[in-house]
Amino acid sequence: MTASEPAILVTGGCGYIGSHTVIALLQQGKYEVISCDNFSNSRPQTLNRIAQITGVLVRNYAIDLCDKDATDSVFAENPHIQGVIHFAALKSVPESVEQPLRYYRNNLVSLMNLLEICQKRNVNHFIFSSSCSVYGNADELPVHEKTPFKKAESPYASTKQMGEEIVENTAKVSAVKAISLRYFNPVGAHESGKIGEDALQTTLNLVPIITQTAAGLRSELVVAGDKYPTRDGTCIRDYIHVIDVAEAHIVALEYLFKQTSAHYYDVFNLGTGQGVTVLEAVHAFEQAAQIKLNYRIGLPRAGDVVAVYSDTRKTESILGWKPRFGIREMMSSAWKWQQELLKEEYVQL
Repeated sequence: MTASEPAILVTGGCGYIGSHTVIALLQQGKYEVISCDNFSNSRPQTLNRIAQITGVLVRNYAIDLCDKDATDSVFAENPHIQGVIHFAALKSVPESVEQPLRYYRNNLVSLMNLLEICQKRNVNHFIFSSSCSVYGNADELPVHEKTPFKKAESPYASTKQMGEEIVENTAKVSAVKAISLRYFNPVGAHESGKIGEDALQTTLNLVPIITQTAAGLRSELVVAGDKYPTRDGTCIRDYIHVIDVAEAHIVALEYLFKQTSAHYYDVFNLGTGQGVTVLEAVHAFEQAAQIKLNYRIGLPRAGDVVAVYSDTRKTESILGWKPRFGIREMMSSAWKWQQELLKEEYVQL
């Protein structure tokens, strides 16, 4: 790509969802992609992995988005940036319970900096990475975009609720057109096996724990509680393939480019619409990988909601997007990625 090509800035571009979205953008063949990622929860090697898949070595700025001057310099150096997809945020629910001020400062200051710079630099297309955690313990399931927010179950979820308000209020009074994408539980990995969810430290996400247990990197999988009011007592989530999530960001971005109204903001769920319990996810992996997992029931986890899954009708009707992959394919791709990590001795627990 040359500087004459429109550029999309992907914050957190070396992270799990960010890296898959960078690949999806590059495969469109019409955008330059620029990344901002300070590697607080990702690895520099991811840039090489993206290059292996796409043939493009993406330029990354290893800056802290809470540093407004450093963030502005990225836009100054790249005046052809036309859109921002904002993934960069701290994302651990239990960690946010333990370190609330760190989460509020990081997730909200970085967002406000980006929006202020977008207004200043006339970058008028903004996609915010939100989360199903905004719904809290909803009274009715599935949740749709007009489901009222319940009290946030964690500071992380609170930053997503407030983040959506910040983006919406900015769009009301500026030329920045914006979409918030509330995705549910992204899992799986790129079909190549070269990009997936990377646990720098002890991960708290279910599927990497499953695959690490299967690989012998963990002695056991501890299921966080089995006394919830669900069909098998474990929490229910709407798992969605990370490739589906990445492709939805491209669809949303291109939809945003078509908007002609002076002020535009909307929100869309990204999920499959199918709730899966933790134990059902475990058994789906066992079937996909033909491996029996060593697991036991442990204590419930602070900040977890009991059940959440999506109503996807609005996303399908307006964006024309629907997921392509099921839970077995999610688990198969995650296991392929874990085997790649073992082969390269990439993860050391």
